[in-house]
Formats: sequence, structure tokens, C-alpha cells
Amino acid sequence: MHTSPTQAVVLAGGQGSRLRPYTDDRPKPMVEIPGTGTPIIGHQLSWLAAEGVTDAVVSCGHLAEVLQEWLESADLPLKVTTVVETEPLGRGGGLKYAAAHLPAPDRPWYATNGDIWTRFSLREMAAFHEERDAVATLALARPRIPWGAVETDTFGHITDFVEAPPSPYLINAGVYVFSAAFTELLPDLGDHERTTFPRLAREKRLAGFPLPQGAYWRAIDTAKDLTEAAKELAAQRG
Repeated sequence: MHTSPTQAVVLAGGQGSRLRPYTDDRPKPMVEIPGTGTPIIGHQLSWLAAEGVTDAVVSCGHLAEVLQEWLESADLPLKVTTVVETEPLGRGGGLKYAAAHLPAPDRPWYATNGDIWTRFSLREMAAFHEERDAVATLALARPRIPWGAVETDTFGHITDFVEAPPSPYLINAGVYVFSAAFTELLPDLGDHERTTFPRLAREKRLAGFPLPQGAYWRAIDTAKDLTEAAKELAAQRG
């Protein structure tokens, strides 16, 4: 019988230097999506709760107190614990440190980067993870290329212009399902994407879940991403 995880880690320690001036006085996940009155992390927590998550650990770093204050005052749909690294542990170390605060260390868990705004079925992703007997599963997105593409024939004549085509490559979408055993494979210090993930890939224990057709996904990295997200939201509502 498949049961989806009910616990998650949100990695919300990013500086968001490319989002200045929005991030001068707040960490990146606290930046509001225009027109919603809610910061990115608020959208994430409501999505996690809607997907059956009851407990979330939010890993804070840059301007942690701003994030902690908001979490304390907000009416949240799930139980939230915050952790702050006393010294920078790197992406893998930070994930391991946060995972140590999950309520059920012997159960699987979700993780998400704090600057991702997305909507898809986490339960489906958890079932995919279990079917493949993976230790870790990454959600994979196919972002649109921000430039117009030009198609040519073999002779070199231009045959077409394509506005913002989908990338030919899948990328790590910043949303994960981890089995309980994953935590001890993480480094105490350093980057798991250079150590733990490649090792699991060699052992065929790392799975990739392509986001379903039509699933909404956007990484909020720049001011342009914020305006695009607001536009897309308005279009969805309209």
C-alpha cells in the first residue's frame, strides 16, 4: 500500500542577489508574487499542505528573522519548524541539518527549493519514486528558453522563428522525494549535487520525474521572473 510523505523540508536560505532591490530587506522566499499579497514561501506551504504534508521544516539563512517573524504571524495550513545553520554547511550539509528536525526520520520526505513556484501532484511523484525503488527522485522541468529560436534548413536558409521554445533538455526543478535512507548519505558539509546525487545515479537509485504536461513551474530568480509569474497568474485567473 503506497502512502505519500507527510513531511517536507523547504530550503529558504538563499540570498537572492539577482532579485535586488526586492531582497535588500528580506530573504528570497519572502518576496511577494505581485498581485497575490503572499510571499513565494506562502504559496509553497499551501501547496505542500494541499498535497498531504502536515509538518514542514523551513531551513533559513540570509535574514532568517524576517522569515521567522512572517511564519509566526501567518495563518499556516500545516505545522512549521524553522532551523538556522550557525555556520554555512553547503547545500548538502544544510539539507542534512534540516532533515534532522523532521518529526519522523524513519519515513520518506519531500524537499523543495525556497524560490520555486509550482503546482503538480506530489502524490503522483511519490508513487513514481516508490515504483522505481529509488532512494531519491528529482522533479524535472522543461523550461522555456528566454530567447526566440531560429530554425534553418541544411542549406542555411532560415525556415522559421519560434518565440520562447521549450528547452530540449530537462532540468532539476528543485522539488524532491527522498526515502528515509537518503539522509545518512548526505555530506555533513558541502554539496550533495556533486557527491550524493552522482553516486546514487551510478547505482541506478536516483530517479527523475518529468513534470506532467501543463504543470505550472517557475523558478523566481530575477525581477523579470516576478513579473512573468504575476502575468501567468492573472491569465490563469482570467
